[in-house]
Amino acid sequence: MNYQNLVKRLKVPAGWTAPTELVYDDIQARALTRDHLHDDVRGINASIELIRRTRGGRWPTEPVTEDFNYVDLVWHECEFREGDSFTYAVYDTAGRYLGCCYLYPVGRRTPLTEGLLAYDVDVSWWVTPDAYAGGHYIKLYQALRHWIAISFPFTNAYYSNAEIPSPEVDRDDSRH
Repeated sequence: MNYQNLVKRLKVPAGWTAPTELVYDDIQARALTRDHLHDDVRGINASIELIRRTRGGRWPTEPVTEDFNYVDLVWHECEFREGDSFTYAVYDTAGRYLGCCYLYPVGRRTPLTEGLLAYDVDVSWWVTPDAYAGGHYIKLYQALRHWIAISFPFTNAYYSNAEIPSPEVDRDDSRH
């Protein structure tokens, strides 16, 4: 069967509510909303090449405007509220914007294949160049693995970034 144009919905228990804030070491993730507009636009526009290299995928292709990104943030808010996907703005404890992380249905970001059917969520992330230089790309990967294990009902996560930290950073380093 050709699964390429299909998306596997996120399955969460009835009544389960996604956390709106997550903390790991010096990283804080907050459900992405229109309130993050200015930080997000600056972060994306400063990070286009780094996002494409580390996260991979088709986005972003060019700098974003506040008008364009506002619509995108409202869309993320709606998806979070409906439980269709969970997107977080990521900061350090000093309040510096680091980037974003995404928990998407499998097949939405990465074309669905028979091999990906075993996964319950597609996890990806990006950070700004300063955050990357400061080691937060790796730390956010570790935070995501921690959060998925303790704060979400997903048992088999697919980490779809083009750049996955090496095994020296995390002994259980696999895309699943």
